[in-house]
Amino acid sequence: MSRTNSNADRFRKQAIATDLEEPVREARNLAQKLGLEPYPVKYWIVDYDEMNELIAYGGFQSRYPHWRWGMQYDKQQKQGQYSGGKAFEIVNNDNPAHAFLQESNTLADQKAVITHVEAHSDFFSNNEWFGLFTRGQADEAQVNAAAMLERHARAIDEYMSDPEIDRAEVEKWVDHCLSLEDNIDQHRVFERRLDIDGPVDKIDEDLAKKLDELDLSDEIKGEVFDEEWVEKLEGEDGPVNFPEEPQKDVLAFVREYGKQYDEEAGRGVEMEPWQRDILDMMRAEAYYFAAQKMTKVMNEGWAAYWESLMMSDEAFAGDDEFLNYADHMAKVLASPGLNPYSLGFELWEYVENTTNRREVLERLLRVEGISWRNLTDVVDFDEVLETLEPPQAIDDISSETLDQLEDVPDEWVDHDALDRARDGEIDVEKYPWKVLTYEGLARRHYSLVKRQHRGFLGRINQNELERIGRYLFDDARYVSVAEALEDVEFTAGWDRMFDVRESHNDVTFLDEFLTEEFITANNYFTYEHSAATGQFHVASDAADDVKKKLLLQFTNFGKPTIAVYDGNYNNANELLLGHQYNGVMLDLGQARETLKRIFELWGRPVNLLTIVKEVDDHDIEVAKRRNREPEPEERGKLLRYDGDEVTMEDVPWEEVDHLAADDVDYDTKPDEWLA
Repeated sequence: MSRTNSNADRFRKQAIATDLEEPVREARNLAQKLGLEPYPVKYWIVDYDEMNELIAYGGFQSRYPHWRWGMQYDKQQKQGQYSGGKAFEIVNNDNPAHAFLQESNTLADQKAVITHVEAHSDFFSNNEWFGLFTRGQADEAQVNAAAMLERHARAIDEYMSDPEIDRAEVEKWVDHCLSLEDNIDQHRVFERRLDIDGPVDKIDEDLAKKLDELDLSDEIKGEVFDEEWVEKLEGEDGPVNFPEEPQKDVLAFVREYGKQYDEEAGRGVEMEPWQRDILDMMRAEAYYFAAQKMTKVMNEGWAAYWESLMMSDEAFAGDDEFLNYADHMAKVLASPGLNPYSLGFELWEYVENTTNRREVLERLLRVEGISWRNLTDVVDFDEVLETLEPPQAIDDISSETLDQLEDVPDEWVDHDALDRARDGEIDVEKYPWKVLTYEGLARRHYSLVKRQHRGFLGRINQNELERIGRYLFDDARYVSVAEALEDVEFTAGWDRMFDVRESHNDVTFLDEFLTEEFITANNYFTYEHSAATGQFHVASDAADDVKKKLLLQFTNFGKPTIAVYDGNYNNANELLLGHQYNGVMLDLGQARETLKRIFELWGRPVNLLTIVKEVDDHDIEVAKRRNREPEPEERGKLLRYDGDEVTMEDVPWEEVDHLAADDVDYDTKPDEWLA
């Protein structure tokens, strides 16, 4: 019975795969025509349960044994059963990429998924932040994440199966490591850490003498890391910081210098090799997944943009599939909450439209008699848009109209494909894009003349016009608007999008393009919880407030930024962490539990400096009577876990002042990434 079902499943999946061979091939061809450069993609047909399992595993078929996967599987299954959520696809960042299509999808859904996946794969292949992980590998040409995760899964499974290692201890150790999975330095190229064999058993006589003179404890002597550090300590008036600068990669720091806590000995002892090995694996996986977390809005918006263009504008969805696809896309873009698909899609359109608008305005401002002062008065934008409409030969391509393509610029037409279309080798009724080049497709889909964007050109404000006009040179002047529009670069918008796709992450993307114009046009606002009323209320619709609030949700994956400030705190080998405060408090309950986890990785007491906002009951009552919000007071706190209890005490402001941002500090860009 089981074998029969298995064979039936296999044949059913093979039949679906056969039906999808042409859409897969042609979606790749169209993506490349549009200028995308995706990794090769391998498509797999999976059933409902297999899809839920893949989602739980983060898009991979094999992960290390852990309870989190079962929890995520259960959550995904319940979402499908009770909230109507449907998993259409999942694709992973690998070379080649692997995409999984659910067999119950309609053909329209499958086509939408395939076009979406091709755009994702292009993003994986070209975005520099994904390259930070790739450049840390021995073979930069291959991401090969599936193989890495498979190795990790086997290694951890072997540790759990080892009779000399308690399986429960391995599971707990993985839990401890995962508590720090977002505490890495995701802005740096991933580098594997050097093996450390533990403390040096023998210290040479000169070094031993120096240590005695410094009056260090025996335990700290065993933690001396090199003679250079000792010489710095010896030559300083005050203590030498270790590390010298705050280290954001907490996982790397505890991997190199941490211990495991031995309850019987009552102190930290050297980690077992398997423990350091698991720390290495968890850290590598954290760096691999970091780019996906850092570019969620960009990546999903990018995929949604090109999927929509291919499925709708290029009619990759057939006439009988379009309504199904439109329903699919509407549900994706209308999902409640902070929707990365919708926000990203709108921002990419904004990048395209603002670039195209600037390109057109720069041409118009070079026309004799037109300046930034009078442009909106003397230029008829409706006539401009009519001129910018794509020629009929480009807009409506069929087997009967192929000869009309001879009258358009050569750079718009793929003449080899045109000859093949005339010979009947290309079905231009189904795939008209095949006879056009990248430039021709940009002309065919020029954004400013699309119905939903026709008002965008005329919405330019006077300040922006002045900014554009003041930086123009006078070396290219036109005698008429018509002559100026002949020089418009119709690829400008797409070219700019490809440039942005390479260099930005969500924080820098939002920082540059979440403008007042965009925020106002899309009616964004902030809301917050009222301490006086106990209810949520609209806090502001000011562009700066909206931007800062949004950016805070993406800085460091929306998680608190924690760094190592001292590995020898109080000269007792305690760990001092600092919370880089940006106006948002830590969840102190979660902080306490996380300190307990880190203690297991450090083997000695762990401390955390942070800043909290406190409001007393009297201030709340006064605020209620005056119908306003109470003003919280910021105070420094030190949390400490010594293996028995978590304590929290007030500290002077000067001890936490270095952790406080002058303003809400959402900008985490390294200098080299400034746009």
